[in-house]
Amino acid sequence: MKMYVISDNIDTQTGMRLAGVEGVVVHEHDETVEALHRAIADGDIAIILITEKLAKLVSREMDALKLTYERPLMVEIPDRHGTGRTPDSITKYVREAIGLKI
Repeated sequence: MKMYVISDNIDTQTGMRLAGVEGVVVHEHDETVEALHRAIADGDIAIILITEKLAKLVSREMDALKLTYERPLMVEIPDRHGTGRTPDSITKYVREAIGLKI
């Protein structure tokens, strides 16, 4: 099983390649949807990493794909410019999910 990154900038994709994760750089809505479908069709891909900017661009399509397919897992990641989330979003998520304050 492998991971695959769909990024909107070359820096994120290059960093992931250095870690052994293949991927693609796209910028437009249709390119992103096509990249998602190609990744889903590849039976070896277990996790799709997609930058937050692109995930917002194709949010409806991602929601439909998540409901349709059990695999792969789709994970939104920040790009080199950071994240649009609040600074404590991960700790807040953990606190709400398991009741543990970290």
